[in-house]
Amino acid sequence: MMEPMTDVWLPEGDFLTDRHLATLSTIGPGGRIHVVAVGFTVHEGIVRITTMDGSQKIRNVERDPRATVAQVAGPQWLSIAGTAEILRDRESITLAENLYAQRYRQPKENPRRVVIAITPEKVMCSPGLRGAAPAHG
Repeated sequence: MMEPMTDVWLPEGDFLTDRHLATLSTIGPGGRIHVVAVGFTVHEGIVRITTMDGSQKIRNVERDPRATVAQVAGPQWLSIAGTAEILRDRESITLAENLYAQRYRQPKENPRRVVIAITPEKVMCSPGLRGAAPAHG
């Protein structure tokens, strides 16, 4: 399991718990950026995205683990870049499903579900989210 980086600040509060969609950017097969809409959660310093095994984003992460999640809601925005890992164990999937259900809705049953877990390395955000936290980026 991935360990959160303790020196990377992440905002807390409604912006990361309200039902907003985001984008996940990974590096595609030809080096182009592959961007898809996703729901995500942050728990204990790790970004989690549930998806289907074998999808393009999974293949991209397996080839190159660099990934960025970005969320925009009105004037507030957040970008979290880091290293991604694919988690296929039942415990990790159940945790991610439960977190997803809390933020969005109960996910439909999917026996091919896996988790993209991103350890944040760089966080950028709008000034309103930063508050007293140090700037990263």
